[in-house]
Amino acid sequence: MAIKRGTTGKKNTQSVKKTTVSSSTHQQSSTTVESPPKNQERLLDPTNKDSDESNGQNIRPHRLEDYIGQESLKSVLNIGIKAALGRQDPLDHLLLYGPPGLGKTTMSLILAEEMGVNCKITAAPALERPRDITGILVNLKPGDVLFIDEIHRLNRLTEELLYPAMEDYRLDITIGKGQAARTRSIPLPRFTLVGATTKVGSLTSPLRDRFGLIERLRFYEPEELALIIERTAKILEVSITQPGAMEIARRSRGTPRIANRLLRRVRDYQVVHKHQSITEGLAAESLDFYQVDPMGLDWTDRMILETMINNFNGGPVGLESVAASTGEDAKTIEDVYEPYLLQIGFLNRTHRGRMVTELAREHLIEN
Repeated sequence: MAIKRGTTGKKNTQSVKKTTVSSSTHQQSSTTVESPPKNQERLLDPTNKDSDESNGQNIRPHRLEDYIGQESLKSVLNIGIKAALGRQDPLDHLLLYGPPGLGKTTMSLILAEEMGVNCKITAAPALERPRDITGILVNLKPGDVLFIDEIHRLNRLTEELLYPAMEDYRLDITIGKGQAARTRSIPLPRFTLVGATTKVGSLTSPLRDRFGLIERLRFYEPEELALIIERTAKILEVSITQPGAMEIARRSRGTPRIANRLLRRVRDYQVVHKHQSITEGLAAESLDFYQVDPMGLDWTDRMILETMINNFNGGPVGLESVAASTGEDAKTIEDVYEPYLLQIGFLNRTHRGRMVTELAREHLIEN
């Protein structure tokens, strides 16, 4: 069954100081893949980190009580924070894992705010040389939170420097080479390392075992996303109805980052077309315009599914074959597109390859 592609159917308290540290199983057909519409933004890419500043206001929550969703995680962290404050100790090192866009960075900033300390933010790819992490560690103040994004990408030397820093609050530096080499130990203030990863299985055991708390962030329910959208709309001074917020939430792929991004695009549409408020109908109309369908699929999601159906009879098909046929990078398909398609039951992964489900076929025909 060939699928023909068309357009889709239808008051914070004191803010924490944030420091950003930079430093193949089937033969492929020769079918030509269409190009996406010109200038179309990848609205549904959860790895695309939008600025959280809009109209001069920060849309991130600053306190644990303002953080919507992830109730189990919040309960665990609330106990940990109260216990740490009672002991006058830093919070245990924390590893947060889960798909991108679910609030790992936001949670680290909230932890620092709740503990009354500063949060320094960096990412593993920026820590290429030992001196990169050394410079950060020696400048920490007692109790500070150090947030390392994509921590699974740390190189070996940097990771090994973190071992004594996490366990004994000590930095071991090797001076000299060969027989003249000696190790100098520098005491560090007691701090909290918060690591974030989308691939917890890629962490080495020695690093993973040094985290006192390991917590998973899950996809959000539409009702939770609607609350986030309503909160953001209030901050941005955008009038929105509850059904309008729910319509955006249903198309947000369970991800707050995407929900807030879609809200901004719907706001643009509302302003240009001179509507007073974002209603359910206006939200649906504007998201159809941006080619985000009722299940939260965009042009690329549909193209991947349609290519698998039209070129490989729905699978099973290997990842590299899908990538070659669609013109998308295999890693991008695996990390950005597949998680949501698997989550909503549109794709299955078997030992023989990827398979499009009947549910996905029905959706593509109806929309």
